[in-house]
Amino acid sequence: MSFVAAAVYFAILASAALGVYLKARQSRAARADRDAPPPEFAETITPQEHRRSADYTVARMRLSVGETLLDAAISVAWLAFLLGPLYALLVQFIAPGLTLSVAVVVAVAIVDHLLRLPLSLVETFGLEARFGFNRTTPFMFVLDEAKGAALWLLFFIPLLYGLFFAARFSPDYWWLAGFVAAVALLLAMTVIYPSVIAPMFNQFSPLEDAALKARMEELLARCGFQSGGLYVMDASTRSTHGNAYFSGFGKAKRIVFFDTLLRKHSADEILAILAHELGHYKFGHVRQRIFQAAGFLFIGFAALHLAFTRGLGGAFGLPNDPGIILVIALTAAAPILHLLSPLTNFLSRRAEFEADGFAKSIYGKEPMVSALTKLSRDNLSTLTPDRLYALFYYSHPPAPIRIAALEEARGA
Repeated sequence: MSFVAAAVYFAILASAALGVYLKARQSRAARADRDAPPPEFAETITPQEHRRSADYTVARMRLSVGETLLDAAISVAWLAFLLGPLYALLVQFIAPGLTLSVAVVVAVAIVDHLLRLPLSLVETFGLEARFGFNRTTPFMFVLDEAKGAALWLLFFIPLLYGLFFAARFSPDYWWLAGFVAAVALLLAMTVIYPSVIAPMFNQFSPLEDAALKARMEELLARCGFQSGGLYVMDASTRSTHGNAYFSGFGKAKRIVFFDTLLRKHSADEILAILAHELGHYKFGHVRQRIFQAAGFLFIGFAALHLAFTRGLGGAFGLPNDPGIILVIALTAAAPILHLLSPLTNFLSRRAEFEADGFAKSIYGKEPMVSALTKLSRDNLSTLTPDRLYALFYYSHPPAPIRIAALEEARGA
């Protein structure tokens, strides 16, 4: 076994071990404080609600440990046992070349997804149903899977052909062109996703509450935010979880509220949530995320160029087909991204604090505190997360920390 292969196997197993350890810590933290909510939530969260959120966290961590172990097993299996026979099978029907390389990646993606599908079913129809969140029917699940697969094939097969053609046509500089194309696609998706892809899975209708809409439009005007519309998404057809977001870029920006959120929150709380989302706009967080993503893409394409140049497939005793090398590189990248998650989460959490502060400056702390408390209660988010687990897995600060920041005297 080569040093590179040994390092990749070690990274996969070490990442899995770390994940299991962190999830065990999260379970222990939830169980340890299960009987009563933290004192600061004693008047807003009942002991029964707190126990239910703890039970949900423990059940989710148990399932997540299974997912972590399955992910590691599948990753090792692909590199050690499955990729070689799969390539040998495909080469009997497809001559070496661009189509064979694309077929390798597509076949791996399909088989990989099917191997992980049982846990997705358990999550949707087991865990989420058990705690009253799931509204997805088996037909809807199958339909969503079919739509997702069709979109993946439609978008990524042409991209794979372009990638492998560029690598063959210009071995030294293709990765720079690939990086530019990937950034362009990233920007294009900010427009394409909300207007084309998202409506394929959910229905979006204009906000009909005239009084609430008027207050929202007044807030948008105060913040200088030109919106492409205020929309309500029929999230309740699939889940009872609540959320809100704005998507798009430039004139295509639109603000979306889950119908579940609108039903459970007061007008002041909804406006505070909107002000929080506008805070992301005012502080340029969307632009910052695009630059961060571009930075990761640049490093990723540079690493992929190195993998192609050095013949990464040979390090695993596999053919140096571009499709095989891409699969190996993506598999090796997963544990690296896991180890980098504290950094990316730190940047995301800092943005959330800034957006919370903006909402506080607009409406004061009470509506945002109330909204965060309700979101935690309704989504069964634990109020006593393990700090090390949160460091790796929380892109948003835990609700108690966000509320404590809002409660600080400065800016009140």
